[in-house]
Parts: sequence; C-alpha cells; structure tokens
Amino acid sequence: MRILGIDPGLARVGYGLIDFYEDKKIMLDCGIISTDKSKREEDRMVEISKDLRVLIRKWKPNLSSVEKFFFYRSSTTISVVQARGVIMMTLARFKIPIVEYPPMQIKLTLTGSGRAEKKEMIDSVTRELSLTNPPKPDDAADALAIAITAYYQR
Repeated sequence: MRILGIDPGLARVGYGLIDFYEDKKIMLDCGIISTDKSKREEDRMVEISKDLRVLIRKWKPNLSSVEKFFFYRSSTTISVVQARGVIMMTLARFKIPIVEYPPMQIKLTLTGSGRAEKKEMIDSVTRELSLTNPPKPDDAADALAIAITAYYQR
C-alpha cells in the first residue's frame, strides 16, 4: 500500500510518500510544496493544486492521509483552511481515498503521548522508517508521521 501524507498549509504544504508492504515501511519521497508570499492567495492555491497533481501522477498513492486542522485564533487560519480545501478537492479529483487525523491522534500513534514535542515526533518518524538522518524540513517529517498514522489506524 502506498500512502501520501499531507500537512496542509498555505506557505508550505508538507508531503510524504511511504510504501508499506509486509512488515516494511519505505519512504519514497518527502518535501514541501512552497508558495510565494508575494503572489495573490488564489494564485498560491492554484500552485498547491498543480504541484500536488504532479506528485499524485508520479507516485500513484492508494490512500491519502491529511492532518485535520486545529482551529486557533490566527490571522492565517482562513487561508490555511482554504488551502486544505484545495488539497482535499485535488485528492478527490483523482479518486484517492482520504483519511483525516487531528494532531493529537498523530502524536499518540507515533509516540504514545498526545502531547509529544516536535523532536519526539521526528525521532519516531526516523526510527519507524529506519532512516539514517531525520527527514527535513519539519513539514515533511510531519507529513510522514501523518502517513504512518494512516497505516496503523487503517
């Protein structure tokens, strides 16, 4: 099974692709889709969708796992929610099943604590995927954690 994990955002969308078969987990790719802050918001949304389509066509995931947005008071809340909507629409257009997990559940699945710190999460992802170096940047590591959560929760 090939799972695409996504950590939504407007400036940076983290992504991570993992192949799961038998008892093995293999990281295929991870990184970020970044958008130019000087561009109009709607153009940034188009860029996210376009780059995500390229990833989907290249890797052909069987399942996608997206972090549920945790609402808090911030000037970027609406923009992030809109970007998440674009991500969900793009995945749906490719008919890729989508599962969603809140941050606390992702942390609990990987570390055993819903209040795990960023370093604990990165260490868990590195260990789960038998990586020699931690994945970078943090948004990509988060996306890999989201994909691993989907594997364990399915």
